[in-house]
Amino acid sequence: MKLTLFLTCTILLTFSLHARENERYRIPLIGEKAPSFTGLSTEGTIHFPDDYFGHWKILFSHPADFTPVCSTEILELAEIQDDFSKLDTKLVVMSTDGLNSHIEWVRSLQGIKRYDRESITIEFPLVSDPDLEISKKYGMLHPTYSTTRDVRGVFIIDPEDKICATFFYPASTGRNMEEIKRVLIALQTSAKRNVLTPANWQPGDDVLIDSPESIEAAEKLAAKNNPDLYSLEWYLWFKKSK
Repeated sequence: MKLTLFLTCTILLTFSLHARENERYRIPLIGEKAPSFTGLSTEGTIHFPDDYFGHWKILFSHPADFTPVCSTEILELAEIQDDFSKLDTKLVVMSTDGLNSHIEWVRSLQGIKRYDRESITIEFPLVSDPDLEISKKYGMLHPTYSTTRDVRGVFIIDPEDKICATFFYPASTGRNMEEIKRVLIALQTSAKRNVLTPANWQPGDDVLIDSPESIEAAEKLAAKNNPDLYSLEWYLWFKKSK
């Protein structure tokens, strides 16, 4: 009897510990508040996302400094950093290496000329995560893995510090910065105009509105003869953007 009780308690404790450990590695879901962290960066100490409350934010993560794919990503991000600034969006890059390594990496990157472009100044901070606490908070490490090669997430966060979109990329595949910007603009458009964006939407394209609940509701909507609205089916209504 006592042995059975002991084994049962041991099993329950083990499950509880595993559950807590897995919770530490959980990816924050869309709609949840972005996990907070304080970290040293190439622009000083950062309190994320608190320092950027009221602005859109994008957090990019990297497994290590001086890696080839990540280096091209940061160069491309720097190339369009002014576009993100115009969209009231703060960029923060995190890598698992130390601050001194970050400083050397940035210095090296800023000396590179690619695609016949001039070298560019990186105007966003690189945060250090040597103890992997940030990586764990954002679910970018598996509890049974010892490698950081998959710390390659992107998190788009709204002005209220809520997660709006997440992306994860393998170490072999570079991120498309124009696509990330497109998603950001789509999210901002939806938030501002209370609309939806269809597949392959590009800024300036027509948008969608919530579907009528029935054919009868769609007929009533059509009867209003709103020149800005048109439908392809009773459940598929577009709103003109131009």
